[in-house]
Amino acid sequence: MIKEFKIPSPGESITEVHLAQWLVDDGSLVHKNDELAEVESDKATLMLVAEEDGRIQIRITAGQTVPVGTVAYTLDTDAREQKATTPNLQSHTIPPPDEKEPPLQIDPTKDPDHPSAESQPGIKATPVALEMMKEHHLSVEDIVSGLRKITKKDVEQVLAYMPNESDKTGSFSREETRIPLSILRRRLSERLVQAKKETAMLTTFNEVDMHAVQLLRSQMQQNFSERYGIKLGLMGFFAKAVSIAAVSFPVVNSRLEGDEIVEARFVDIGIAVQTPKGLMVPVIRNAESKSIPVLETEIQVLARKAREKKISIEELLGGTISITNGGVFGSMLSTPLLNPPQSAILGIHNIVDRPVAIDGAVVIRPMMYLALSYDHRLIDGKDSVGFLKRVKDLIEHPEKMAFDGNDPLRLLLGV
Repeated sequence: MIKEFKIPSPGESITEVHLAQWLVDDGSLVHKNDELAEVESDKATLMLVAEEDGRIQIRITAGQTVPVGTVAYTLDTDAREQKATTPNLQSHTIPPPDEKEPPLQIDPTKDPDHPSAESQPGIKATPVALEMMKEHHLSVEDIVSGLRKITKKDVEQVLAYMPNESDKTGSFSREETRIPLSILRRRLSERLVQAKKETAMLTTFNEVDMHAVQLLRSQMQQNFSERYGIKLGLMGFFAKAVSIAAVSFPVVNSRLEGDEIVEARFVDIGIAVQTPKGLMVPVIRNAESKSIPVLETEIQVLARKAREKKISIEELLGGTISITNGGVFGSMLSTPLLNPPQSAILGIHNIVDRPVAIDGAVVIRPMMYLALSYDHRLIDGKDSVGFLKRVKDLIEHPEKMAFDGNDPLRLLLGV
């Protein structure tokens, strides 16, 4: 039976997608849950997955942008049985994975059954493949011939590694490569320009002593990993600090809609994740009600799903404030761009040992610069600076996070 399969809707607001590439060949046999193609929307790159077993016939060429609901491929579901009854396959036993035999080098001068293989020195084949070749009277040349064409790129790659007289005097490439912008990159570009044009963006800075958090991580890393199965990172601490600070400074967690301020009573934190296809911002919902282990787990799961193209559109929608970590790339300081319609984004950076003054003495401490970009139409300097100082205080005294940002000693004494 021939069945049609359409491009599914990634989300309510998405009407068209870009089919970036097919991961299977036209006419090949596929199995249920196999990844078939990469589909890009203006929010994320997702995978098109086979819904049944069968032989695929591709209906959309890679590189096309098509409406949601377009037939992407058909499957001949009866082809599953044809695969099982292909003649002569049962006569060849394939060793189990842990008993694979190493490939053997074919020496065409010692193999009388391969008289035409002289033109293919260095070809390797497994014992099973050699047995099949002998049984069907096939030479190495018969197998290799027609598999693919030699292209201009193949020749250029070989020439690039060959010695050239011009190398002695110096030669320089003048080639250019044109790569079309993906639909995700185009949408990202539009949003970044929108943020610059439509907001009164300003950035305030501070620095934070990471000594307490780093000490806590080193002391608790083994216990944390054994209990939760993940490493204790930095983002969980910052997500918790931001969620507490946002409750104290609700305007930082708000957005403008026309002539109204929409003040969220919850904190949904977007975590910027760099993927091969561009920047994505999955969202941690109700971060204000979650512990650091839960936040750390969700952050790592969502980041992995984004990089593996398995994240859903719902996991990318919304968000009341964002965090971006340029420190993983070595950034010392930056001015992060807003993620509209959000009004604030916290940028964290790399940790560098620097001399600082503590209690009148100069000591070396692991220091990090913080940057809060915000929409000055909505957020005043008093709130933005106060918010950033609150985050700084919570990171430098992480024990306060266990008491909703309150000093445990003051709570103990009731003052």
